[in-house]
Parts: sequence; structure tokens; C-alpha cells
Amino acid sequence: MRFDILTIFPLLLDSPLEEGIIRRAVAAGKINVNIHDIRDFALDKHTMTDDRPFGGGEGMVMKPEPIAGSLNFIEEKNPGGRVIFLTPQGKTYTQETAERLATHEHLILLCGRYEGVDERIRANYVDEEISIGDYVLTGGELAAMVLIDSVTRLLPGVLGCEDSAGNDTFSRGLLKNPQYTRPRDYEGYTVPEVLLSGDHAAIAEWRLVTSVRQTLEKRPELLARAVFNKEELQILKRNSLLEAVEKYGNIQ
Repeated sequence: MRFDILTIFPLLLDSPLEEGIIRRAVAAGKINVNIHDIRDFALDKHTMTDDRPFGGGEGMVMKPEPIAGSLNFIEEKNPGGRVIFLTPQGKTYTQETAERLATHEHLILLCGRYEGVDERIRANYVDEEISIGDYVLTGGELAAMVLIDSVTRLLPGVLGCEDSAGNDTFSRGLLKNPQYTRPRDYEGYTVPEVLLSGDHAAIAEWRLVTSVRQTLEKRPELLARAVFNKEELQILKRNSLLEAVEKYGNIQ
């Protein structure tokens, strides 16, 4: 999968791309990440990429020519990429969005700055606008890395365990169950006995029950898109959770 990032601050992206799963995915050839400095496509000797807005007002607006130049450059070299503008005005990013984007072969991420980009770029070059939350960042670079990280881990062969992504929080409308590792006893706090029992059915039931309880406590609205099979519904009923789940979920 190919990612092209358009930014006026390319050095902000160096470190995240050189660590952890992203670095390993690049090294293994699972993803190809290319950073483009929008200033390289500026038309004046001062490499200006922003100017005052027509009609007055606060701040500066990113000029259309350098952005269009960088997008055209990418299109000529690798045509067909989906252009995503990272902006507070975009649709809120979700796990479903990440899963959909993971099906594309080429994503072009435009990182806005200042008061945004010239409207002619948004209207004529952008395929999709995405926001990672209802708050404002100084630029789209951090949002671009969030998108790359969340999409990359969904690609086949990127994670060490193929089941990890499918069992993540948000993947099925439930928060993940509590996790424990060694030591078994830490300052008097012990690991639940069921996890040490070797009884895989009992462990699976415990994980479902604790996952549902955590979701009810912290993010009950997520249950609106949770899906349970017949066996899981029986487990919920047995643990006095079915009625609470039915309040939020769409259970037939």
C-alpha cells in the first residue's frame, strides 16, 4: 500500500515513521510512505505556500498553486490515488473508516495548516475530508500519522498475530476485555483464576462478559453496532447482562 503525504513541515513525520510497527511495515515492503514538501512546488523565489485571505479576516490560507502542483506531480508518477484532506471540517474518523481505507492501494494525505487551504483545492482536488476528532491541531501531520498507523495495522502480515486487529477495541462494537500478564501476584493483586484454569470455553466466556461490562460502564453507545451470536446471547443472559445490552443494542 502506498501513502503520499503533502506537508510544509516534512521533518515532523520522520520520527513516527522510523519506530515500531510502521518501521517494520516499511522494511517488509507492506507499505510505501512518501513525504512531499509542498514548498518545493511554490512558484515564487521565497517559496510562499500561504497568503492573506480575500475579504480580510484572521490568519493565513494555504495557496492553491503549490498544493495543486504537488498533487499533479504525484498523479503523474502514480495515478489513481485517493486524496484525503485532514481537516476539522471532515467526517469523524472511526475504525470503520480505517477498515474501508485499508482496501485502497494508494492514499494521498493533504495536511492543512493555518486557516486551511484555498477552497478551490478542496472543491476540485479532494476526494474525502477526515477529522480525527472535535478539536483543532496546529496542522494535519499528526492526523496523517494517526490514519497511517490505524490503516497499516489492518493490512495482512503487518501484525505479528493475524487475529489482533479483528479483536481490537471498536472492531465489533465492544471495548476489549481486561488484560493480565506476569507476575500472577502483584502487590497483593492477583490474576483472575479463570485465566489460569486452561479451560478455553470458560476463558472465552469471561472475556466476553468483562468486555460487555466495560463497554456498558465506559462507552454504552458502542453497543448500538455490536453483534452477538446465539451462544453469546445465552452467556449474556446467564450473567444478567442481556437486558442492559438490549437497552443500547440492536438485538433481535
